[in-house]
Amino acid sequence: MLKQRRMVAEQIAGALFEAEAAIDQALAKTAALTGVMPALRGQAGASALIGQDAVERASQAIMALAEARRAIVETHKELSVAQGQMGLGAVTLGGDTGTTKPPPEGLQAERVRMRALRIAS
Repeated sequence: MLKQRRMVAEQIAGALFEAEAAIDQALAKTAALTGVMPALRGQAGASALIGQDAVERASQAIMALAEARRAIVETHKELSVAQGQMGLGAVTLGGDTGTTKPPPEGLQAERVRMRALRIAS
């Protein structure tokens, strides 16, 4: 049973890490686009009025992606709680990514300390 739970957790972790990376990549690329538009406008000698709406829309996209990033980070925190509830709290999932996860804080820490739930057969 533990092996099966660990396999499921590994699959979820893989999907989570892919989603996090995709959002980070989209955020970085959109920020690059937002930064390059005024620079290239200046090189072209065009008025600052040219492309202002596009810069504003790209900036809105950055904000939307930042909100998406916050949501996926919160998802990650909730899945960490679920990992502990499944009795997999001491298991590192997703392989070695070279990063460390900060310790849980506040209510999150209390939820992580909760006793692991028993899965009924």
